[in-house]
Amino acid sequence: MQISGTRVIRGMVRQLVLGILPVVFSALTMFSGCENSIGKTEKGVFAGVSGQTKKKAAIRLEHVALNVQDPVKMAGWYCKNLQMKVVKKGSAPVNAHFICDAGANMMLEIYHNPPDAVPDYASMDPLLFHVAFMVDDVKGVREKLIAAGATPVGDISATPAGDEIAILRDPWGVAIQFVKRAEPMLPNPGTNIEY
Repeated sequence: MQISGTRVIRGMVRQLVLGILPVVFSALTMFSGCENSIGKTEKGVFAGVSGQTKKKAAIRLEHVALNVQDPVKMAGWYCKNLQMKVVKKGSAPVNAHFICDAGANMMLEIYHNPPDAVPDYASMDPLLFHVAFMVDDVKGVREKLIAAGATPVGDISATPAGDEIAILRDPWGVAIQFVKRAEPMLPNPGTNIEY
């Protein structure tokens, strides 16, 4: 009888904990401004003065900018070989090009800012700076880009979590990484590069 009473108490504690955890999590996200699941928002940092909101203010990554020597040629190479497209471009001498990925998830702004020195990307360790692309076929992408003028940085590797990774340098020395995640980290991966 003692054992069955202990089981009943454990069951009641378990039900209590399982019932409380969602409430605690909701309270924490309400005050932190975090989302408690993809697409479901709570009151938080962007709730406004009244504390009630139907939709959070949108904050998304739009672009990362790179000062490069020849943005026109670089944009052409990325569009030809990585299925990117030019969204907007400016005139000389800056020649800013905003290029987005195939799924229109994110942009790179590549430009030449004459007053500032172009960083020596080729001398930077890829772990210090790289641009990463999500792909389905790391080996195929790597082979195609090497044929198009990219330089490999080591071989294809795998992380303990099972992610497959290849790092190359584009013809201008910028480190570009290609990763196939065992478990995707983005909720909506968009369109991957296909070869």
